[in-house]
Amino acid sequence: MPSSPVRIGVVFGGASGEHAVSIRSAITVINALKEGDNQDHFEVVPVYIDQAGRWWPERIANGVLKQRQPPADESLPQPLPPAGFRSLPIDNDRVDVWFPVLHGPNGEDGTVQGLFTLMGKPFVGSGVLGSAVGMDKLAMKAAFAAAGLPQVPYVGLNAADLNHPERQNKLIARIEAELGYPCFVKPANMGSSVGISKARHRDQLLAGLQEAARHDSRLVVERGVSARELECAVRGRQQLKASVVGEISFDADWYDYDTKYTDGCSQTLIPAPLPAQVSAQVQAIALQACTAVHAYGLARVDVFYDENSGDIWLNEINTLPGFTSQSMYPMLWDASGVALPELVAQLVHTARE
Repeated sequence: MPSSPVRIGVVFGGASGEHAVSIRSAITVINALKEGDNQDHFEVVPVYIDQAGRWWPERIANGVLKQRQPPADESLPQPLPPAGFRSLPIDNDRVDVWFPVLHGPNGEDGTVQGLFTLMGKPFVGSGVLGSAVGMDKLAMKAAFAAAGLPQVPYVGLNAADLNHPERQNKLIARIEAELGYPCFVKPANMGSSVGISKARHRDQLLAGLQEAARHDSRLVVERGVSARELECAVRGRQQLKASVVGEISFDADWYDYDTKYTDGCSQTLIPAPLPAQVSAQVQAIALQACTAVHAYGLARVDVFYDENSGDIWLNEINTLPGFTSQSMYPMLWDASGVALPELVAQLVHTARE
């Protein structure tokens, strides 16, 4: 007799600034789980988290997937429950493996991974430690530094210091002395370029710090470098594997949110036109980055490459990278010989190891 399909609980949405990206990623993942042979092996159970952190069952989740956008509060069942997680909207026994398709805080930072761990159910992606360290750019950079991995110079700070003129002035002076202009200002706990800005002078630096502080209490400022932006995908648990290396090219001043998610604003080169030795170095750094923060399952590692000097700097790791039609993670694996339906099936298999 044929075995019963594996029931995959796909969780998407989330109370973060990357809510809309998560919906688009979930559509791609769910379609792949239903494509080809996968439709006989998997049963998808979608669960939606709204922007207030409330969890909703399949009926609501399917409506969001169909509309491809968050529902208005008035369209949800009334009266609305209190914001935040209260209980699962489905029986936990209905799910064999959880597949979080969440980006940013409350989904990529170890919180939902802790919930799945307490449930005693396997889930796709890194555990609590790797997710939390990989999400917080300051903790991540500290782990990379401890592992001896190359990074561009940076300064970390607390947003609360911006409320004290004397502390703020000292921070500005330090940033200008150690990093100079241009520099990039980032919230420590966001992704998809949300809250990031490029500063070319002091007024832009101050404005960028205030904008980043709207998204997080921990901030990081990095020296701007003239370099090519390369990305490498990683999968596996007991044995990590690296994909071919890809490159992002764009006409904008830098790779901001609009450039990243607007059709035609950026171009992906897969594989990246690189010497074989450079590609091998990037792949090695990607695997080392995962080991440094204890990331596994899936991750995308971003690096900078200065072809004039030959320097390679590790930028960041994403432990739940985007899965939209424009996302590098599935495209990198497709170019490595792993098509999307096979990729999601392998991710589920890895979660059950």
